Amino acid sequence: MRVLVAGASGVIGRQLVPLLTAVGHEVTAMSRSTGGPDMLDRAATVEAVRRAAPDVVVNMLTAIPKTLNPRRIAQDFEPTNRLRTEGTRNLIAAAPDARHIAQSVAFAYAPGEGLADEDAPLWLEAPRQFTPNMRALVDLERMTMEAGGLVLRYGHLTGPGSIYDQDGSTTQAVLAGKMPIVGGGGSVFSFTHAHDAATAVVAALDRNVTGALNVVDDTPMALSDWLPAFARKIGAPAPKRVPAFAARLAVGEFGVAYMTRLRGADNSRARLRLNWRPRHASFLDDAE
Repeated sequence: MRVLVAGASGVIGRQLVPLLTAVGHEVTAMSRSTGGPDMLDRAATVEAVRRAAPDVVVNMLTAIPKTLNPRRIAQDFEPTNRLRTEGTRNLIAAAPDARHIAQSVAFAYAPGEGLADEDAPLWLEAPRQFTPNMRALVDLERMTMEAGGLVLRYGHLTGPGSIYDQDGSTTQAVLAGKMPIVGGGGSVFSFTHAHDAATAVVAALDRNVTGALNVVDDTPMALSDWLPAFARKIGAPAPKRVPAFAARLAVGEFGVAYMTRLRGADNSRARLRLNWRPRHASFLDDAE
């Protein structure tokens, strides 16, 4: 099968390309860092994609900075939001007869009780700083599904090149004692190792599945549980506890919501429809 991976140099793409090749697919890896077209340039994208003539287009396009500022989340994500809207539109226009598989996120569900399945509402009433990100995600998912494609909603990415890698920004913040537990630390995190994100794509190629699937590990954890355990595991100081009102002054409304209101996701549907299992069942099992 001819598979085009857009965003092949990203955290997931670097795991995905060798896996696809190993199982016998003919892979075209595209990224700007390796001389590929600017996916925001419609003409260049159409020319490059049509030259590759893919059976499947895997959309892993992002441009996320290595370090994020919660107060500037909209500005920091502006390039990624454009890739999720304009870039997705260009990829679908370039390969209208191909199957499309796109990366989304599983931590954008509206706050609620229990784990979210794929029918749970998205966080359309998120704090103002996150609103552009949500609009872009909704557009990406809508366009992909209207094209008869599959959206893979990944959790907080871990593994090589992620913010939880040894030199990743979150790991460094925890080591420096700069990542506190805000309020009760009630956010529930569902993690996804980059290798598991890639194996879900490989599994999807063999199955005619559409819609959206949560591709997350088996062990959702409240921040108040995983952050102290992670700090102990990497030899960092115990995280401080900061009241929400005090944290709001430093990180804004979205920063507080990220630490206190995120909802974890359920992976049952991905396990059933893709016959997929995460090799990395728990973030803490993998943390060094």
